[in-house]
Amino acid sequence: MFRDFPSYLGGGDCVVINDSRVFPSRLYGRREQGTGRVEVFLTKQISADGLTWEALVRPGRKMRTGERIVVSEDLTAEILGRGEFGERTIRLRATGNIFEILDRVGHVPLPPYIRRSDTREDRDRYQTVFARERGSVAAPTAGLHFTPEILDACRAAGAAIARVTLHVGLGTFQPLHGDVIEQTKLHSESFTVPQQTVRAMDAARRVVAVGTTSVRAIESGTGAETDLFIYPGYQFRRTGAMLTNFHLPRSSLLVLVCAFAGRDLALEAYRHAVIERYRFFSYGDCMLIV
Repeated sequence: MFRDFPSYLGGGDCVVINDSRVFPSRLYGRREQGTGRVEVFLTKQISADGLTWEALVRPGRKMRTGERIVVSEDLTAEILGRGEFGERTIRLRATGNIFEILDRVGHVPLPPYIRRSDTREDRDRYQTVFARERGSVAAPTAGLHFTPEILDACRAAGAAIARVTLHVGLGTFQPLHGDVIEQTKLHSESFTVPQQTVRAMDAARRVVAVGTTSVRAIESGTGAETDLFIYPGYQFRRTGAMLTNFHLPRSSLLVLVCAFAGRDLALEAYRHAVIERYRFFSYGDCMLIV
């Protein structure tokens, strides 16, 4: 049971958590020159002013460069360009603080397999207890299991708690394209590993990463952008143990787990999870790989 997680820790362990915070990044509007409904899913902030974004737009085929989308009286979006996998570059035009407007008119980006509209409660429920830095469009789901009491129990067991920030975007949840893993390139994501976290990991006997996003952050260096794709054969530099949920097939996350645990052990764990009817994905169960 997850409540037993602290019992697997001891003095010299450093538990690394991702403190990125999910924001209301799904917008609904209409075409400026028409009435058709348009969905804009902000996936990555590009400009420092928070107005230029990488985004997914639906219906994608109808929305061309130069088109404008009216989201609300104080927010519109213009499509500036198109990316390799259909993503768009958009420029928001806001009357007022853009993040205050997004908090008011945006929707929580629940995963597509949660087949309901988001609610006000989701703004807290789809968030880790240690979320702090705004920027993710999906929760770092291994962190959803934690409570303040579990974190206190980890510290009582002798483990240090250290933070990284990796803003979850397309690089985390995009499906793999093609059949040759080595030729796959992920979207880059913003991340930061503070110096105090580097020092804590350097002093640790073992680094226990909470989630694949924490793994990618600590294996990527100290900060900026990462498109690191970890697949079998990768030599882990920092990660000594990993807590992770059960992931979608044909995802870079499942491939990362196979790289760390070994393909046979990882798939054996998945077979066990299916037989025992574990819950998968964002609100599902997790496993600890030591």
